[in-house]
Formats: sequence, C-alpha cells, structure tokens
Amino acid sequence: MIMTKTMLVVGVLIYAFLWALYAYGDSVLLAPLLIPAIIAVMVALGVALQRFMGIEARKQHFDDGTDETEQ
Repeated sequence: MIMTKTMLVVGVLIYAFLWALYAYGDSVLLAPLLIPAIIAVMVALGVALQRFMGIEARKQHFDDGTDETEQ
C-alpha cells in the first residue's frame, strides 16, 4: 500500500513538473498534458451523473478458479 501511495505522489509530481515546463515555454506539451485532465473530468462527470440518477456502484467480485470453498 505504501508503494502505491508513493507512486501516486511521484506521478503527480512529474505531472506538475511537466505543467511547469509548459508554463515556461515548452508549448509542445499542451496536448499530452490535457489528455489526463480531460479524462479525469469525464470520469468525474460520469460518476456524478450516476449518483444523480440513483444508480449504485457495482460490488466488485472476483472469480478465483482455485477457490475450494465453493463446491
């Protein structure tokens, strides 16, 4: 779990660093930087729409073929 949080923080720092490069004149970075932001907004709007319509999130289930308790 610590590694996941660490990688998330590193990813956000790299993303912020690339935005800083764009701010200082590297204009070729605009399109690749906007793609994750646009996808995040689309996902957030989709989740908000589902909550507004009253659709509950699906429960995660995993089908483990080696589970011996289901016989």
